Amino acid sequence: MLSKKVGLVVLFLLTILQMQAQITGQILDGEDGYPIPYASVSYKGHHVSVVCDAEGKFTIEAHKGWVLTFSSIGYKSQTHTVNLAQEEINIKLNAQGVQVSEVVVRSKRKRYSRKNNPAVELMRRVIENKKKANLENHDQYQFMKYQKLTFAQNDLDSSKLDKSWYKQQIELSPYNNKYVLPLTVDETVTQHLYDKSDARNRDIVLGLSSKGLNKVMQTGDILNNVLKEVFQDVDIYQDYIRLVQYPFPSPLGRTAISFYRYYIVDTVKVANDSCYHLRFFPNNQQDFGFTGELYIIKDSTLQLKQAVLNIPKKSTVNFVRGMRIEQEFDQLSDGQWALSRDDMWAELAIVSSHPKWLVSRYTRLGDYDFSPIDKHLWRGKADKVESPDARIRNEKFWDEYRPIPLSFSEQNMDKFVANMTKRKGFGVVITALQLAMENYIQTSKIGEPSKFDIGPVTSMLSKNYVDGYRFRLSARTTANLLPHLFWDGYVAYGNHSHNTYYGTTITYALNDKQYSHFEFPRRNIVFDTSRDIASFADRYLTNNRDNIFMTFKTHQTENMYLYNRQKVYFEYETDWGFNALAGFKFESNRPEGLMHFMPVDGSPELFRLRTTDLMVGFSLAPGKTYVNTKQRRVPVNHDVAELELTHDMGLKGFMGGQYASNLTTFKAYKRVWLGSYGYLQLYLRAGAQWNKVPFPLLITPPTSMTLFQENVNSNFNLLRDMEFLNDRYVMWNAAWNLNGKLFNRIPLIKKLKWREYISVKGMIGHLTDKNNPFKNPTDSRLWQFPSGSRIMGNTPYWEMMVGVHNIFKFFGVNYVRRITYRDYSGVDKNGVRFSFMMSF
Repeated sequence: MLSKKVGLVVLFLLTILQMQAQITGQILDGEDGYPIPYASVSYKGHHVSVVCDAEGKFTIEAHKGWVLTFSSIGYKSQTHTVNLAQEEINIKLNAQGVQVSEVVVRSKRKRYSRKNNPAVELMRRVIENKKKANLENHDQYQFMKYQKLTFAQNDLDSSKLDKSWYKQQIELSPYNNKYVLPLTVDETVTQHLYDKSDARNRDIVLGLSSKGLNKVMQTGDILNNVLKEVFQDVDIYQDYIRLVQYPFPSPLGRTAISFYRYYIVDTVKVANDSCYHLRFFPNNQQDFGFTGELYIIKDSTLQLKQAVLNIPKKSTVNFVRGMRIEQEFDQLSDGQWALSRDDMWAELAIVSSHPKWLVSRYTRLGDYDFSPIDKHLWRGKADKVESPDARIRNEKFWDEYRPIPLSFSEQNMDKFVANMTKRKGFGVVITALQLAMENYIQTSKIGEPSKFDIGPVTSMLSKNYVDGYRFRLSARTTANLLPHLFWDGYVAYGNHSHNTYYGTTITYALNDKQYSHFEFPRRNIVFDTSRDIASFADRYLTNNRDNIFMTFKTHQTENMYLYNRQKVYFEYETDWGFNALAGFKFESNRPEGLMHFMPVDGSPELFRLRTTDLMVGFSLAPGKTYVNTKQRRVPVNHDVAELELTHDMGLKGFMGGQYASNLTTFKAYKRVWLGSYGYLQLYLRAGAQWNKVPFPLLITPPTSMTLFQENVNSNFNLLRDMEFLNDRYVMWNAAWNLNGKLFNRIPLIKKLKWREYISVKGMIGHLTDKNNPFKNPTDSRLWQFPSGSRIMGNTPYWEMMVGVHNIFKFFGVNYVRRITYRDYSGVDKNGVRFSFMMSF
């Protein structure tokens, strides 16, 4: 998965990690000894601070001789000078007293209530008035947006910087006042358009610049693409804010009053505007929510002037050890309020130690215009288009559109990377990283464009029933050799069968490609020819069937077939999510292993099945985006609804086709968010074979018999290969990921950040009489079913999975139980499956 690729990038960068001492502690009420939630801990004069969690606990960097200040509203502040020998500090704060004569009145913390709460009443009015700030009240509008995204190593040890070869590249981060080493910098200038008549938005990318370590690797752009997807722009006026691939309730959303607690702090001046200052945090700190501050204009409009959003360190978000978002709104000449600044910083860590990576995103918006937009800017249907000159802009362009100057390190990025590639041992490290991350071996020198790659490496060794051990060598060309013409091929050898197999694919891309032919959007003419061995279950694999991890199966697949296949097809993807495919497939199948093609009427066994198919398919997934790896492209926004309809028509008598057939398949997918209770993933798949055909052309349920799975949702886990044969079927799956909603409320367990997973899968299938060999014993066109295959009854097949995911942030363990059709011999009633995933 995409998120797995990001993890591998970061794991590579972990080779330069240095640990730093930390101070932990707890802040308590000096009178009753109870924790003071969300108190502040800061280094006076150094701009380094943290916020305690709901139990008053904190962790902060240790700096000998610096002075820590502990404070909370309604309490007297305390200071403490740091001694590195002391690793834990427990502080008791006394309530702020008001002395009248000799009587001291101390403030008492009251139980939070929304009733008669002035902060809640104020926020109700603010949420009601937010409609006035919606730019979509105008018929049309446009603005310019500049964004800079930087990825850096965080919190370097200052005592060792003088001895480092990269010391000139080190800089002090304005966010946390720590020494950082920028590794990539990505700049984008975008013109945003909106038209109310059809509620249409469009982004025109005018300028795009990328520098840093991501350019060393051929698919290095994946890092910046993932960061943009994971750390998206924030619209605080929406009900939910999507960050790190999760929707967080907005403090101005429709559920905000019930999700957050609000407190009025003071009245302050922000850029000469008098504002109410409020603080807020979730009712339950373990939920996916923000803590932060709001500054509301103190007049009848109650517009938002400034907002500060934080993801606490104690949240259940993986890898994020702290995040801060700062937004500022300005009033335009016509009185409209609009976003002008949107900055974000996120400190990341693969392990639960000190944060070691810093993502900084600076965004500036301006030149708002509400006049009619030129019609030529709306040509085409894509929501995002890139100017032909976007990637080759000169410095004059960037001087004009760059409101935030690049730091010295960012300006010097190309020189820094060039020096890094010359360091001793760098070539070995980058080659190892390419093998781990990209699964391919480049044939070019380090830093030079690769024209020919060898791989995937994980498919070089595998095993199956017919071949025994199987050895495979694969390779392919890249766009660096020919920008529109691509070749991909392999040869394989079975140690037991002594068979040699091959596959080759030639692709002509109508549009320009950066590296691989499968990049979005695909507009390709493809010719494919192959001779290989497979099972019916292989049709539903998401990975290469020769992947070594696919070798670990619950059952040996003994019914196999040798195919000789040629395909020629044209695929066209639009920029806005509609895709079409059309082509021909010519295939000859020969039974292998325990498979037999035996007519039910007693005729001699057949040793070949030849088909000729016309293939047509359409799919719709508006807004779906991808990032490219060397193996494939990976979708990154799983919230997009997807629909797919395909039809394969078998042509009897054409090019040797023996059977007329018509197979129609429909698929649908949708993710539904349930607030703090995680999300549901809903799958639906249906199909029908309309003609009389032998069993190889019937429909087998999507089955996965591997122990290790990348996606536990797609297929059934306890069905045997070809256990049911149908010519009509409907399959469904509802998978619920609770995101730790239950585990986060169990002491000790919540620290593990495990996440609950429940899935219920079902299928109803039917075999019409015309395709039932038991009802047509004299029909030579029908063949005997393989051993172990059967016909479904009127009872649906049900399967349930209960799992614990996010173990060590990478793994999942799932228990599977078969609910129906349990009485047949040889079937598994229960099982355990393992999954690999990496998500925030």
